[in-house]
Amino acid sequence: MNKTIGFIGSGNMGSAMIGGITSSNLVSPENIIVADLNEKQLDKVKEIYGVNITTDNLKIAKKCDIIVLSIKPHIYPMVIEQIKNDIKEEAIIVVIAAGKDIEDTQAAFGRKVKVVKVMPNTPAMVGEGMSAISPSKEVTKEELEEIISIFESFGKAEVVSRNLMDAVTAVSGSSPAYVYMFIEALADGAVLEGMPRNMAYKFAAQAVLGSAKMVLETGLHPGELKDNVCSPGGTTIEAVATLEEKGFRHAVLAAMEKCADKSREMSK
Repeated sequence: MNKTIGFIGSGNMGSAMIGGITSSNLVSPENIIVADLNEKQLDKVKEIYGVNITTDNLKIAKKCDIIVLSIKPHIYPMVIEQIKNDIKEEAIIVVIAAGKDIEDTQAAFGRKVKVVKVMPNTPAMVGEGMSAISPSKEVTKEELEEIISIFESFGKAEVVSRNLMDAVTAVSGSSPAYVYMFIEALADGAVLEGMPRNMAYKFAAQAVLGSAKMVLETGLHPGELKDNVCSPGGTTIEAVATLEEKGFRHAVLAAMEKCADKSREMSK
């Protein structure tokens, strides 16, 4: 890609994206600029990835073709106010914060800038992210393909309609937290049965990783994969029956509904 990419913010998600882009050779490190007020964090990013760094957001605005706002939602207004008069005419603004949509971003810039709303998730840090992408109408097909390629450099990406972003927040943006709770519970159960904790985490995490890979790579329905493990009168169906009795599915559905409701509330 023959574009200069700028990151305003170098926290976990920004660093994960930078790592994915550089490791895939999608963009060379010299064409990436990272801005942050935290000079210690900037030095770390430069040392690891070899990118350009600055504490001046205007350098990003003036030089970059794609600008990723990888900052906390409450900082968006201040940063946009700083850079809005200095970005390139055809610059693409990538918004990754929850509660920040295309219309809000364009309103903050005071004009119909090119905006791509993206909902990534933290597994991007290990190259297994899932990102939902929704562009404004000003973004061309070719530009959208470039944005997709960026997010596919550290996982998978899908273009979705804007009305699905709250569902995306619930099913992939926030769901790593639910999965970590499940892994922790599985490990606790193994410890209860006498397994050392470090070993329990390894068994539990690998089981979840392998199960997810089975869904993605076989194309089989999760219910069919579940049935394949449940022998008649066996141990697994006993466990499944107990999960159903205790409201496992209902708890997950209720949690996702609350998550999506909060996402909608934050967008108002």
